[in-house]
Amino acid sequence: MMLIKTAPARIKAAGTDDGLADGEFEALVSVFGNVDSYGDVVMPGAFDDVLSEWSAKGDPIPVIWSHNWYDPFAHIGTVLEAKETDVGLWVKGLVDQDPEARTAAQVYRLLKGRRVTQFSFAYEIGEASWAERDGQDVYELRKFSGLHEVGPCLVGANQDTDLLSAKARLLAAGVKEGRVLAQAHVDRLKEAHGALGEVIAAAEKTTDPKRSGSTATRTAGQPADPTNDNPAVPGKSSAASDRSRSAQAAARLQLLTLTGDAQ
Repeated sequence: MMLIKTAPARIKAAGTDDGLADGEFEALVSVFGNVDSYGDVVMPGAFDDVLSEWSAKGDPIPVIWSHNWYDPFAHIGTVLEAKETDVGLWVKGLVDQDPEARTAAQVYRLLKGRRVTQFSFAYEIGEASWAERDGQDVYELRKFSGLHEVGPCLVGANQDTDLLSAKARLLAAGVKEGRVLAQAHVDRLKEAHGALGEVIAAAEKTTDPKRSGSTATRTAGQPADPTNDNPAVPGKSSAASDRSRSAQAAARLQLLTLTGDAQ
């Protein structure tokens, strides 16, 4: 399952004032070792395989504004260099300088002005495992099996609920007025509806002690809790698993929301 992860980008430089060529930027798009709001920890070496795959293909990693895959103008540039440092994943990118690329030009202005300070990347999990840090159950992401793109964005995944709600109200109003949605949009809305159900169910399961203790759950693509000898009985990581399930469902919902906006 493809997921997205957003974090403060630590944009180091952008543009000629910072000693780069026009259109270039440098950013640390993922930090190793810290526990994020999803309870995930990206481990050193997690990007090694996927960076080698991109290098072998000879294709550049796309830079996409806010995961908007459906808008060709949101494909604002490419990654020139990418490597793991002691701190995290560092990239040097180039934003398109074509004068007709209006989205790219505006995003570049936002980067230079430090008005956009978060980056995100779309990925798939290759290897991961539960661990404990300072008494907290965390999910260590040890290897990514896919890195699809990186890009700047204004807000993180957990801040998109109001955006989704506003879009839903606008679509509902349009349908009531006789507007006909394309079948592709209907299918995408159904999938988003299903993802919403996962978020609500997982959130209720985490906050309700009776429900969270009734079954052992784990997020699709994640291994069972290695500390639990009996998978039929919830172990100490049950609540953490529910939180991760909720977070990853929310991430998938965000991707559907950002890339599937009905026109």
